[in-house]
Amino acid sequence: MALETVSTSRSFGGVQGVYRHASAATGTDMVFSVYVPEHAAGVKLPVVWYLSGLTCTHANVTEKGEFRRLCAELGLIFVAPDTSPRGEGVADDPEGAYDFGLGAGFYVDATQEPFAAHYRMWTYITQELPAIVAEQFPADMDRQSIMGHSMGGHGALTIGLTFPDRFKAVSAFAPIVAPSQVPWGRKALPAYLGNAESAWRKHDAVALIEDGARVSDLLVDQGKDDPFLAEQLKPELLEEACAAASIPLTLRFQPGYDHSYYFISTFMADHLRWHAERLAGKSDSWFRKASRVGKERNDP
Repeated sequence: MALETVSTSRSFGGVQGVYRHASAATGTDMVFSVYVPEHAAGVKLPVVWYLSGLTCTHANVTEKGEFRRLCAELGLIFVAPDTSPRGEGVADDPEGAYDFGLGAGFYVDATQEPFAAHYRMWTYITQELPAIVAEQFPADMDRQSIMGHSMGGHGALTIGLTFPDRFKAVSAFAPIVAPSQVPWGRKALPAYLGNAESAWRKHDAVALIEDGARVSDLLVDQGKDDPFLAEQLKPELLEEACAAASIPLTLRFQPGYDHSYYFISTFMADHLRWHAERLAGKSDSWFRKASRVGKERNDP
């Protein structure tokens, strides 16, 4: 696959790159970033996928996520895709709203016009881009994990729940846990997938769990001062679904934090350690024990 290098920069001994390629899934050029830590020749490294939120590109987490120091320490490749197709002829919200269309692909394969031609982010993230990463980078595709923020947290949860054998760890920052039940999702899902709510369920983490999807455990951090908490995010719905399904959920409410990258970067190291332990085949760790103590402080 032809891959254009947009830029590379040395960082913590590794290489932060930005790349462009022609996507068969979306029918557009797509840009993504990859951080590869310093490593011995021939060694393959585990891969952490990060899915971004509404209005974002690969650049938001790449520039603000503060992940490279710990990825270098833990030996993790960090992949950050875009959030939607872009370019001439790509449909957008007719009113230019931020929560639908460009920058807001919701990680689905659209079936409705005019979005079906390009908005195939599910296929792009789960099939096409992994094949590129496997071919072009020193990636151990038997050791993958996934995380995301907001709309990207929704994507990480739904993809992780759909492919539990592929992703050894799943976590999220302020995810949209039940898009079928909140305004952001009830705007996007019918426009992309049609009005039959049955088609939305495989793109709704709470519905997936209700329908039998399982993962070994989940980590979610949520800012208590997040302006979207009550109306759009509703982490209590995920908590209820996980409790009913006996899925261990570490849900941490962080006092004073909002929805921004100040919040994400603060807790990024915790998430990367969570992922590294599970990618190494460990599950009960200092992190879980620490979280039990922290939960008493952080619960609302």
